[in-house]
Amino acid sequence: VQLQASGGGVVQAGGSLRLSCTSSGCSFSDDVVSWFRQAPGKEREFVAGISWSNLGALYADSVKGRSSIFRVSARNTLFLQIHNLKPEDTAVYYCAAAKLNAPTPAQASYDLWGQGTQVTVSS
Repeated sequence: VQLQASGGGVVQAGGSLRLSCTSSGCSFSDDVVSWFRQAPGKEREFVAGISWSNLGALYADSVKGRSSIFRVSARNTLFLQIHNLKPEDTAVYYCAAAKLNAPTPAQASYDLWGQGTQVTVSS
């Protein structure tokens, strides 16, 4: 089973971006699937997560109110849309999955990670 993140790129500040995370080899069912990011010189941090089965979602304060996490079951794909991008959103974004009851920012709880996709926000 592998996770593949995509959709990164270079965006101007104030713009929007939609990231995708797809699972190959297994379909999401009772998983929590989340996004994390790591900026240069900083530790990896939680961005947002969603329970695949009950759609319970959790957002970091840094993106709350300007982002949306959602999934399309038929495509076995998770999306993260961020609006009003800021230079501080520049990071490598990773998706991660685990058999959990609810999304958590605790990275150690996730046992499946994607390879990351670079997001660069220019000012």
